[in-house]
Amino acid sequence: MKTAMVIGGGIGGLVTALKLNRVGVSVQVFESVGTIKALGVGINLLPHAVRVLTELGLEDELQKTGIPTAELIYVNKFGKEIWQEDRGVNAGYRWPQYSIHRGSLQMILLQAVKEQIGEDAIRTGHHLTTFHDSGDKVTATFVDKKTGERLDSFEADVMIAADGIHSVVRDFFYPEEGPPKYSGRILWRGLTESTPFLTGQSMIMAGHQDQKFVAYPICPNTAEKGRSLINWIAELTVGGEMPPRADWNHEVDKEKFLPYFANWDFGWLHVPEIIENAADIFEFPMVDRDPITQWTFGRVTLLGDAAHPMYPIGSNGASQAILDADALGQSIMEHQDATMALKCYEQVRMEPTSNIVFANRKNGPEEVMQIVEERAPNGFESLDDVITQQELENIANKYKKVAGFDQETLNNK
Repeated sequence: MKTAMVIGGGIGGLVTALKLNRVGVSVQVFESVGTIKALGVGINLLPHAVRVLTELGLEDELQKTGIPTAELIYVNKFGKEIWQEDRGVNAGYRWPQYSIHRGSLQMILLQAVKEQIGEDAIRTGHHLTTFHDSGDKVTATFVDKKTGERLDSFEADVMIAADGIHSVVRDFFYPEEGPPKYSGRILWRGLTESTPFLTGQSMIMAGHQDQKFVAYPICPNTAEKGRSLINWIAELTVGGEMPPRADWNHEVDKEKFLPYFANWDFGWLHVPEIIENAADIFEFPMVDRDPITQWTFGRVTLLGDAAHPMYPIGSNGASQAILDADALGQSIMEHQDATMALKCYEQVRMEPTSNIVFANRKNGPEEVMQIVEERAPNGFESLDDVITQQELENIANKYKKVAGFDQETLNNK
């Protein structure tokens, strides 16, 4: 295999380009938008994903741009601790866990592609319309989404679809699938500069399945000034029909959900104040898709959210796309035949990611918050009266194994 087209210039697509370049494949990335901008809010990179990015030479940039997460804490809706565990190097991993702005990470990856592969490795303003696998090549045609102008066609030995939850390529192979599956839950996301909470490197999750608040710092530059740029997510079960796709990621008034969190002052974190002081707030439905039986079709395969969109539970979405890219590169190194390489990548990654999709539908490691809410909806004096330490540990450890970052296995890689 000598050449590859990657459809989509998001995190998964850019890491795939870097990985394929490392294994000797000439690669071009095609992105629909005319200019790739540092959009979004915060995400987490788990140690297994950081390992991959470190091997791609990005360790220094991650250190400069992200906050190494020191601990993860689950609390109930009254702010009382349910579970606390060290994270990243604090927990004995060989690699950190980073909380980082999604747009900043994308810019790091974009710059790395330009430096390691070349400025012309990325073609923006190219929206995929059709493709054809002739058996020995894949030919793809594109349009300028803004003008509708038809652009040149391109061909390569393989095509990797990293074009997200609304993937054009996935829709071609699964035309009857329809829209993503809506959980009945809505997420509101924002960034707020505030005083640091807890250690200043803490990630907290408060509440339960139907009402939750997540917060963690993402900016080392702000931290150096004694402040904290807090990425936060407020979540409510609202039911009803899924908002139209055009309404995803749109700015909303905080009054739409702030009243539900009006009394969430934990002393060490004042949730209403965090929400109130955010400059911009964006709304998303919590959605995923059912796992599918096949990602690879001849010389075309799916990757990241195009292959396995999952609920944003367990800090896994971006990390799993990065692991896909790593597995794909490894398969290409091991198999000279292109179709065999793509099929082996599918065999390595399909079952683990499907398991995460199902685990996240059951709240993943956040299951402990739901158990405590169901057993002690009015709070508790002693956590031991509600849930045992062993039960807590079992849930945490089980999810780490499902998601592929149990410490012993990962550290031995």
